[in-house]
Amino acid sequence: MPRQTNMAQQEDVFKKIVSHCKEYGFVFPSSDIYDGLGAVYDYGQNGVELKNNIKQYWWQSMVLLHQNIVGIDAAIFMHPTTWKASGHVDAFNDPLIDNRDSKKRYRADVLIEDQMAKYDEKIDKEIAKARKRFGDAFDEAQFRATNGRVLELQQKRDALHERFQKAMNANDLDELKQIIIDEEIVCPISGTRNWTDVRQFNLMFKTEVGSTAEGTSTIYLRPETAQGIFVNYLNVQKTGRMKLPFGIAQIGKAFRNEIVARQFIFRMREFEQMEMQFFVKPGTELEWFSKWKQTRMAWHQALGFGAENYRFHDHDKLAHYANAATDIEFHMPFGFKEVEGIHSRTNFDLSQHAKYSGKKIEYFDPETNESYTPFVIETSIGVDRMFLSVMCHSYCEEQLENGETRVVLRLPAALAPVKLAVLPLVKKDGLPEIAQEIVNDLRFHFNCKYDEKDTIGKRYRRMDAIGCPYCVTIDHDTLNDHCVTLRDRDTMEQHRVPIADLQSIIEDKVSITSLLKKLL
Repeated sequence: MPRQTNMAQQEDVFKKIVSHCKEYGFVFPSSDIYDGLGAVYDYGQNGVELKNNIKQYWWQSMVLLHQNIVGIDAAIFMHPTTWKASGHVDAFNDPLIDNRDSKKRYRADVLIEDQMAKYDEKIDKEIAKARKRFGDAFDEAQFRATNGRVLELQQKRDALHERFQKAMNANDLDELKQIIIDEEIVCPISGTRNWTDVRQFNLMFKTEVGSTAEGTSTIYLRPETAQGIFVNYLNVQKTGRMKLPFGIAQIGKAFRNEIVARQFIFRMREFEQMEMQFFVKPGTELEWFSKWKQTRMAWHQALGFGAENYRFHDHDKLAHYANAATDIEFHMPFGFKEVEGIHSRTNFDLSQHAKYSGKKIEYFDPETNESYTPFVIETSIGVDRMFLSVMCHSYCEEQLENGETRVVLRLPAALAPVKLAVLPLVKKDGLPEIAQEIVNDLRFHFNCKYDEKDTIGKRYRRMDAIGCPYCVTIDHDTLNDHCVTLRDRDTMEQHRVPIADLQSIIEDKVSITSLLKKLL
């Protein structure tokens, strides 16, 4: 998707993507007939296929391509002491601030980050105007280094960033509010600066377990899937006779009581994570951290969305247990945003669970004849954010030579919910029967869709809109030559192929294997 330079254009494109997701069965507001539930969404018939394909791509890239990575599926409910040991009970908080006039609540850190983004946008506008003025002779690096207006904006942005970083690292809530006041940040709803103090808010959902009122105890919906891996470290290591280094992968739901849930499925209260915890010998963790950074970036870029749409963003504030952390950010219509985090968590998690459980959680190294607590490298990717990044990049409004506009999802073929649409030209003369035979034969190999309603042109457009990479049309010539017309979604080119060759022509191009081969 070409980079949008105008914020209004960005918002317009994003609104179209959200609308497209609902209209074509990708994502619906949850409880839609009751006017929905804030920051909760359901995946429709096409969305669940795309989502499952994303998960399959991740899972197979972990457990098939790495002999030392295995998977588990831990329960959502965990013993409440788990979250005390992990630090979530005491420290899983967001800094929140209210506007007294609009009665709306915001994350203070997000307000400040948005302010920094506004400085970046102003700088980009100055550069865009200069590029238009000077044309091919424009030197962006020189312009950034010499233009007074750009230098002034960059200085303000850098000063704000430094001040914000110090306040976050020190957990200084008063300073966060003072930054909001000094930067004259207004409420997007009321337009006023009538702010309350900043305070912390715990994000975990509580519930109760027990059959009687007197016998209930408080437990939590897990805010992350990682702890289910850590508490099962010994079970997996011993039963699988795993040797360091090795990893444990998991895909599962997590829940956070996000006060500022926004940007469609980018930030939700119920979401899904794909996490892999990689256990290594102490002292080797930073080397493995670097390796996993490159491995995970290659996984994203294998989708063909362009290296320029990805970047690493090293954390300004490290968690107290981490000695390295970075995000892989993708260029959404609303800016570069995190889709995956890679963290060197040291031995914090296993040590904490050993302390709180009273169990010895160590690894006996047969090479050195010593026992120690492994260090951990974490890769954690949000399925929903990954889904959104795929949709945002794939959505395209294309002007055709005849003056019409077609909306097409240029999804990677291996991720597309429907791989092949089978279309009889007319609903008679035996053509539907041949079409159904093709579907019956190929549906064991990939997802096929039969469609006989409307003109062939309208059917092509429907398939374009859901990202189906290939269509075959059965016409009257098929009765004689046993060939069909194969149409490519992206080029719209058509050519005749034998029915008997369809599987071999299409299967490798639409399989997850086609993506995995790029990673080797």
